[in-house]
Amino acid sequence: MDEHSDAAGLAEAMSETAAAVETVLDAELPRPDGPESRLFEAMRYSVLRGGKRLRAFLVRSGARLAGADDGGALLVAAALEMVHGYSLIHDDLPAMDDDDLRRGKPSCHVAFDEATAILAGDALLTLAFELAADPRVHPDPSVRCELVRAMAAAAGGGGMVGGQMIDLAAEHGGADHDLIVTLERMKTGALIAFGCEAGAILARRDAGFRRALREFGYDVGLAFQIIDDVLDVVGDESALGKTVGKDAAAGKATFVAALGVEAARKEAGALVERALARLDGFGDGAGLLRDFGAYVLARRS
Repeated sequence: MDEHSDAAGLAEAMSETAAAVETVLDAELPRPDGPESRLFEAMRYSVLRGGKRLRAFLVRSGARLAGADDGGALLVAAALEMVHGYSLIHDDLPAMDDDDLRRGKPSCHVAFDEATAILAGDALLTLAFELAADPRVHPDPSVRCELVRAMAAAAGGGGMVGGQMIDLAAEHGGADHDLIVTLERMKTGALIAFGCEAGAILARRDAGFRRALREFGYDVGLAFQIIDDVLDVVGDESALGKTVGKDAAAGKATFVAALGVEAARKEAGALVERALARLDGFGDGAGLLRDFGAYVLARRS
């Protein structure tokens, strides 16, 4: 682990990016008006003023490392936060994880109703792709097409949604370590990997540059999920802003269930070490991404 990581600098950078992407989201999300206003209220309720914007931070940090335009990167970051927001709305539904608490407040289906929550998730997902395809993201339509393709691959059946399907199928099924790695690389890692790579796509960097950032994202994303599993066992509900202990109660296939808490933490540490090694060729410009690796292991919420 990097002994010289700058936790204060990372926190400042993350806070600044969170504020910047919040401004973009507020501008891009429809405002309540007309007979469909309840839908827009639910979308804004679920996405605004919530979360640490970790995915947005990774988009912006990767974009700065790659030399991409910051304005375009923030639009992509906002699109990714919309995809993430949609996934949380649907994940909390009674048919999925049946969770009443998200980011310290009632889940969307509790605050509104199940039908509105489903529609809000649908609308956020489609709006995300509308935004990613917007000419403001990049003047070259081929770059925007590549961004849309990569985000769709990360979000769909070969990525997040497919991972969720494996997660549901593995409940109470005694999933082994390899299956858990597969489902979490898909469910959590794919969108994080896209976020890390997005700036390199915007900057038209070569395949090696893109691959290093993408694989960094997969490794750090998997470590993030392992720590999430640990916090579901040992974390504080008020700090996390969501219900704890539900994974075990639901028979979820988690790293803690497969390995135990201490071995899971050890695996997360090894993954972060591997992630940091992927940044060796980037020099000081990757400092914030290196610090993010340390943050993943140290986080309590």
